[in-house]
Amino acid sequence: MILRIRSRDGTDRITVPDPATATVGDLQRLIAARVIVPIPLQLLSLDPALLLPAAAVSPPPLLSDPAVRLASLRLANGSFVYLSYPPDARSSQPPPPKALSPAGSFGKKMTMDDLIARQIRVTRQEAPLCAAASFDRDAANAFQLYVAESLAFAAKRAGFLYGRVDAETKEVFVDFIYEPPQVGTEDVVQLMRDADEEARVDAIAKGLGMRRVGLVFTQAVGRKTSETGEYTMSNQEVLQAAELQAEGGIPEWVTIIVKLEVGDDGSGDVHFEAFQMSEICVKLFKDGVIETEVGDKDDPRLSKMRKEVVAGGKDTMEVDNDFFLVPVKISDHQGPLSTGFPIENRGNPIAMSALRSHLDRAKHLPFVKRITDFHLLLQVAVYLDIRADVPALTACIKNQSVVPEGYQLLIESLAGQP
Repeated sequence: MILRIRSRDGTDRITVPDPATATVGDLQRLIAARVIVPIPLQLLSLDPALLLPAAAVSPPPLLSDPAVRLASLRLANGSFVYLSYPPDARSSQPPPPKALSPAGSFGKKMTMDDLIARQIRVTRQEAPLCAAASFDRDAANAFQLYVAESLAFAAKRAGFLYGRVDAETKEVFVDFIYEPPQVGTEDVVQLMRDADEEARVDAIAKGLGMRRVGLVFTQAVGRKTSETGEYTMSNQEVLQAAELQAEGGIPEWVTIIVKLEVGDDGSGDVHFEAFQMSEICVKLFKDGVIETEVGDKDDPRLSKMRKEVVAGGKDTMEVDNDFFLVPVKISDHQGPLSTGFPIENRGNPIAMSALRSHLDRAKHLPFVKRITDFHLLLQVAVYLDIRADVPALTACIKNQSVVPEGYQLLIESLAGQP
């Protein structure tokens, strides 16, 4: 019986020789030998929630009794078993030595099985770990409208997606976009990340019951073409998406592409497409197998490797980027936040007069409704303690409760500044 052992580093396949009598302890020993994770550091479960960050506080049911037979767990050929371990566990002990027969003074003789075992196989991932992605309509519209009207889709633009992950359905709900400082060209968007600003963003999101869940970027109409055909993502986009998915820390991390498609009659339609980078793509990036230096003459449809891999049944040093993409269903929803305040890092600094104008436009609403806008909160958070004030203020917004008078006076006083 072949079991698929899924961890945050990817999926390994392990053959259980005698599934009728094999125990959890036998599986642990096979994992220690094949995946190179010592038994004391292994956490096993049949629940994929083991790989979510929340499992560190409240883990799902674990396969902790080594005497339990695998047959009693109703595992079948191809079943998933989820494995969690500390970040450096896979490198904490060397792999067991292979049994090689001597071949004279020029080295060791390797069998065909040994050679195959050493090959890196790049295959298409069957299904995403994110069941679906839903985008807040107002947030999506504000992002694409800026790119269409101010940038004319001539340069790339990117943002981090924040929202919620449904623990049961594995659906991602994107409720707002944070646009970091950046410089975009036709082919590359360089994020000039500001650690202090991102700390404020994360504090606001946490107070709203949200977290970073993905990346969104646009594709310019004049992007680099490939002589070998159309492509969905360029090699540089694959690198950036894989790096940020690896940093994201959740299995459901989603990457959304926004692009303008021009019809034969000259009319243009904006399309949103959602993907995940495959587990093998993220693993290859983390292991340093994907080449990170991209030359001007490189085919954008192909990602170069630093060592030979097997893709499409062939040994190769270049992989078609489509092998790394796992499509995700996309839809929209009306989220809990408004999107009327000017959006950060779009060139000119946002003056406090914008805060006054925003508050005046919504005079008829309760104060908590008037400030239920992420971009407004980010502007105000500069003047707040992110450990005390931001959690207190965002709790009012999350629960739509009365804002304490002190915070209301502070925000109104800021709005009175030039």
